[in-house]
Amino acid sequence: MATPNYSYEKRQKELAKKRKKEDKLKRKADGKPDEPEDGSEDAGGVESPEGETPAPGTPDAGPAI
Repeated sequence: MATPNYSYEKRQKELAKKRKKEDKLKRKADGKPDEPEDGSEDAGGVESPEGETPAPGTPDAGPAI
């Protein structure tokens, strides 16, 4: 059985990380905003499922009056 070449895998990870960093610097230089990694447009807060209301005193409950 062949042995895994860990140094090759490590080098590939380093190259991918370097490429990603260069792309990010290029985007910043172009003045374009960063894209969310998860692919969704709304990277904001977490929404509660429909029909459920958050318990009073939780941060999702909003202002308590």
